[in-house]
Amino acid sequence: MKASGLTNSRLTTLPSGLRIATCEVPYAETSAMGIWAGVGGRHESARLSGISHFIEHMLFKGTMRRSARRIMEEVEGVGGDMNAYTAEERTCYYAVAAAEFFPRLCDVLCDLYMNPKFSSYDIERERGVICEEILMYRDEPSSHVQEILNRNFWPDHPLGRPLTGTPDTVESMQRDDFLSYRATHYHAGSTVISAAGKIRHEEVVEIASRLLEKIPSRKPIRYEKAPGHSRRPRIASERRDVQQTQLALGFPGPSHRDPRRYAMQILHIILGGNASSRLFQELREKRGLCYSVSTHPSSFNDTGMLNLSLGLERRNVDKSLGLIFSAFEDLKKRPVRPAELRRAKEYSVGTSRMSLERTSAQNMRLGGSVLVYGKIIEPEEVHSRLRAVTSEEVQSVATDFLDPRRATAAIVGPAPDEEAIADILQA
Repeated sequence: MKASGLTNSRLTTLPSGLRIATCEVPYAETSAMGIWAGVGGRHESARLSGISHFIEHMLFKGTMRRSARRIMEEVEGVGGDMNAYTAEERTCYYAVAAAEFFPRLCDVLCDLYMNPKFSSYDIERERGVICEEILMYRDEPSSHVQEILNRNFWPDHPLGRPLTGTPDTVESMQRDDFLSYRATHYHAGSTVISAAGKIRHEEVVEIASRLLEKIPSRKPIRYEKAPGHSRRPRIASERRDVQQTQLALGFPGPSHRDPRRYAMQILHIILGGNASSRLFQELREKRGLCYSVSTHPSSFNDTGMLNLSLGLERRNVDKSLGLIFSAFEDLKKRPVRPAELRRAKEYSVGTSRMSLERTSAQNMRLGGSVLVYGKIIEPEEVHSRLRAVTSEEVQSVATDFLDPRRATAAIVGPAPDEEAIADILQA
């Protein structure tokens, strides 16, 4: 095996290809662990849309050694917390507890990762649970508008499909589909073990090596390349008898590997990343047009999106869009002033530092870093890159990405006016 690392973070790669990343925090009272699989929604075929998320659910339904109830009791019974999530390019199973119970966390997580039962009874029962989850998101206009946005931002591509799948795809999945998909994607080459807190790297390597000794050794499967971004506006809407219009706008953004991602992070903070951002101050504080307005950058291995979301009365949509695009033009034409740039940098670095006081957050940054970059990127390196962003770089990414004529717009609300929005986007 080979090991590498900086400061208190270390990475070991076993002969099987399994990677183990740790961050020792001697003063911590807790320890966190994660098992990461490099598979998510973008690896799925249209027929199996939602299967990564379904498998995430199924791994908590019992193993050869533990029932579903016992899995949760063994962690919660010592004051711990365990959960999982599925994203476009990853699935993560994680737990945190008092440091003395770390070996138990390892044993439970590795057991459910390696030995799920996938009983036909549990599969049938969980179909109903997931279909209810799908309907829950559809009933929430602020969530549903994001699904509409993704579907139209990445049309006919896995990135545009809902991570939960649809009722039709969920109902069609059979036990053999789960077993085959898991065998293809859950293996040493796609798996990362992460741990942070009052732990020792050598101990984590020893435990993981033993508990995951039988994990198959394979290479990761390629995924479908992301499509190019649209050169003209796309607009999609759904009429709902609700009081508020939910509006989401998507703009092309940098990928995980694009050096412009640091300037995009600062642009996001300036534009809509907090309560002192330009859009929050202009639309809510100054004019009272909405309760919330925010931006959210998302990056993937080969593409990205800047998401802008707000909820407001239908009669204020046109006016708000005009103010938003005026803010875009201002960022393109005038360099950000030093004081505003400094505040955005310190906010981005400060929130990162505060989150990393938690072992659970350290655990998350380890796994995400190794999955994306194949190595541990230390927080100090990221913070240094953020602090080095110049006003000219912010102006440049605003010019590169904030083009209303390339926007995708999604609207959920009473009598959405697609023609009026199209005219504004193309003005």
